[in-house]
Amino acid sequence: MTPDQDKPNPHPGPNPHPDPAPLAQPCPDALSQPRPSPSPPLPDPTAIRRATHTTHTTHTHIAGIPLPDSDLAKEATELIRNTTDELIYHHSRRVYLFGARHGRERNLPFDAEVLYIAALFHALGLTDRFRGSRQRFELDGADEAHRFLTAHGVPPARARLTWEAIALHTTPEIPHHMAPEIALLAAGYELDVLGIGYDTLPPDTREEILMAHPRPGFKRHILRAYHRALAHRPETAFGTPEADILPRPGPEHIRPDFVRILDDSPWPE
Repeated sequence: MTPDQDKPNPHPGPNPHPDPAPLAQPCPDALSQPRPSPSPPLPDPTAIRRATHTTHTTHTHIAGIPLPDSDLAKEATELIRNTTDELIYHHSRRVYLFGARHGRERNLPFDAEVLYIAALFHALGLTDRFRGSRQRFELDGADEAHRFLTAHGVPPARARLTWEAIALHTTPEIPHHMAPEIALLAAGYELDVLGIGYDTLPPDTREEILMAHPRPGFKRHILRAYHRALAHRPETAFGTPEADILPRPGPEHIRPDFVRILDDSPWPE
């Protein structure tokens, strides 16, 4: 079950609407114009990203936590690494590592590949590609992950489990009573964003994870990312911690209020 949204959805589950534009967009060649005289080639702006990406994806373990190395996991990593910024990529990988460690410490059996792909896609709705979306940002990432997995022939049950984990990751408490993959994604998100469980993480484990996936200025930058993603759709944060990011949405948006909704309902009593 997905969490309630601000109005009923006649199409539960993955978004039935046509797919948005593909994640990977061709970049115009800035050097195609003729120049009057030869000049040194401009540095490749993706070189550092590709080098860092190679370093990260050649790891088999980080802090003793195994990383999925299937072709599907590698392709998902490549996709997210090349279509998000440093903030979202490193955050997403930390969420997996924190969630997987949480599961191992509690001896929970879980599908590491599902958890990993859910973590990679969970924050995709915070990126510029979804600035025009009117649904919850969690659903943007859930829908995209479901499309990716379906296109690669993943069985519907695993694709649906991934969708549910992403869709519910910001919902308080409920994910922890669901399938391990759903609970562990929520736990990883809560540790990385809210610091819940920070004291249970050994310092050496924390340092090794941060060495691979640093978080300079993370608190400030992630708040800005949430604000940019939610400013045009503040009503979609109703019932989640992200609602606090937009306490005064502005005159064009009225923040949903449970008591007001109840009082204004058509019931006479």
